[in-house]
Amino acid sequence: MAEKGELLIALEQIEKDKKIKREDILAVIENALVSAYKKHVGKNVNIEAKVNPELEEMTASIVKVVVENVVSPLLEICIQDAKKLDQSAEIGTEIRIPLDTQDFSRIAAQTAKQVIVQKIRESEKDSLFNEMKEKIGRIVNGVIYRIVNRNLIVNLGKTEAILPSSEQVFKDEFSVGQCIKAVIIKVEKSVKGSGVVLSRASIELVKRLFELEVPEIYEKIVEIVNVVREPGMRTKVAVLSHNPKVDPVGACVGVKGARVKPIIDELRGERIDLVSYSIDPVKYIAGAMSPAKVVSVIIISEEEKKAEVLVTDEVLFLAIGKNGHNVRLAAKLTGWHIDVKSEEQKKQESNERIEKQTEVFEKLEGFSEKIIEILVKAGITNVEKLSLLTVDDLTTLPGIGPKTAKKIIEAAKK
Repeated sequence: MAEKGELLIALEQIEKDKKIKREDILAVIENALVSAYKKHVGKNVNIEAKVNPELEEMTASIVKVVVENVVSPLLEICIQDAKKLDQSAEIGTEIRIPLDTQDFSRIAAQTAKQVIVQKIRESEKDSLFNEMKEKIGRIVNGVIYRIVNRNLIVNLGKTEAILPSSEQVFKDEFSVGQCIKAVIIKVEKSVKGSGVVLSRASIELVKRLFELEVPEIYEKIVEIVNVVREPGMRTKVAVLSHNPKVDPVGACVGVKGARVKPIIDELRGERIDLVSYSIDPVKYIAGAMSPAKVVSVIIISEEEKKAEVLVTDEVLFLAIGKNGHNVRLAAKLTGWHIDVKSEEQKKQESNERIEKQTEVFEKLEGFSEKIIEILVKAGITNVEKLSLLTVDDLTTLPGIGPKTAKKIIEAAKK
């Protein structure tokens, strides 16, 4: 078996290392041959070049059309001259006149080398761009080697990336030479190569960190339904288990916080609330208010997704959070408008409402203090609703007979 020639070995090596197809490299060499010859004779000549890697041969020919009367000598040949080269030549066909490539093969080789080097660079850029694009949303490790106007230039090994100040967390402090972990959020083509943009403020960073630390999430046993975040302050993560034997929150926290702690450390102490997702809005909202314990959740309007959360006076500040970030994140996580009130606030509101209605009752004819007290104790504090009641409804209340009930209803209707 014959040994492979140097050209064939070189082509295979380039194809393997640089991921450039052999056919593309041969096309580059052939185009270089054509360009080199045209520099000698002019651009208007029709040249055809072929490279045979097995034989390591380069051949070139001038292609001319066979005609009866030549008008353009560079592109045409008369039938008589064509017959001298090929007896089977006919008018309208093409004939190829072989050229001696030795005169211009050296120039062609230099041109081809330059083009191949350029093509390799372009191929490497494209390959790197595609590789980085596939990594969008993934975590990468890098080393900071330059800081420009608070923007970090990060060395990722094969390429560099930028961590803009807008994608940094206000609490983070960085220095040149420091190792950094971030998530790729964007990849764009640039003159230098792949323009990779990183983020440490994105919710994708939180998701990927949980995937790394919690096997159940990576294995799709536990699903991250939603993540909301105020970078540097607090993050809320809603999780759902697809296995009834697996507690989603417990799986994410780990034994004595072993799984969530590395994530908190990576986020420089950012608080993380893990919430068990539920299709029941009352349960979901109550969980989303963590770390505050909720007394009750009242659905005000399902259509408008409005809810009222009642908490004890002691945890009101915790429920709302500093600058309102806890209730704000809970609202974002659940998709509900949440109004937080303490028990004292609710009691005060109720008393004020009763006082207002009592004042209205007092202005009505036939409403003694005793009757007003009976109605208020029964929770009847609205004149409009009172007017819709029947005599039978009111006589169920102690101390109100049919005649008194009739008077009360008539007065309410007026």
